[in-house]
Amino acid sequence: MRDCLILMAFLFVVWSCADQKEHTAPAINDRDSVSMMTSYGVNTLISDSGVIKYKIVTERWDVNIIKQPTRWTFEKGIFLEQFDEQFHVEAFIQADTAWYYDQIKLWELRGRVSIRNVNGLIFNSEELFWDGMKHELYSNQFSRVITPERTLQGSYFRSDERMTHYFVSNSKGSFQSSDMESEPQPSQPAAQQPGAPASQDTAQVQPPTRKVATKRAATPKNTQPQ
Repeated sequence: MRDCLILMAFLFVVWSCADQKEHTAPAINDRDSVSMMTSYGVNTLISDSGVIKYKIVTERWDVNIIKQPTRWTFEKGIFLEQFDEQFHVEAFIQADTAWYYDQIKLWELRGRVSIRNVNGLIFNSEELFWDGMKHELYSNQFSRVITPERTLQGSYFRSDERMTHYFVSNSKGSFQSSDMESEPQPSQPAAQQPGAPASQDTAQVQPPTRKVATKRAATPKNTQPQ
């Protein structure tokens, strides 16, 4: 009887060990989702080549060096101050979401993008790219540019970094009454080529024409012989 109990206990142990399964979590294969650094409540200065270029204020800042190209991600929105070489504020930039591709120096701003510079220019759009290599800004979405002199809006926007020369295609807008003293001649807008110099805006107004008074020589009256 004792030997029978021992045999049954041995068989039970062997059967239990045979049915055991190892419970392990699946491996993380998508390493692209892992950020090297995540910071919250950021208020910092960013320099480029030893010169302070920006002040960044954001709720969350992720740095990812695994995705290609490597990038900084600002999913909770971003507020930027841009400085010149004398550390004077040149512009204020705000967006709902932003990515900065540090290897190619490209900013991608999305959702309620707004810019205001020291010259009184205001830019609004849902998209803006800022190319630090070419020193230009551009957008393929509907954009509005407001200056103290005029308001322009169109489906394509390109400008230099300081927004002193800009181009808006398929534009419409309002101008000062002095610009519209004469009816402009119809013209076909030229297609903007990448790298071509940008004009101030696409809505060009012809200067008013003046009527030139011409003097005519007096003709002698016919006289009847007496």
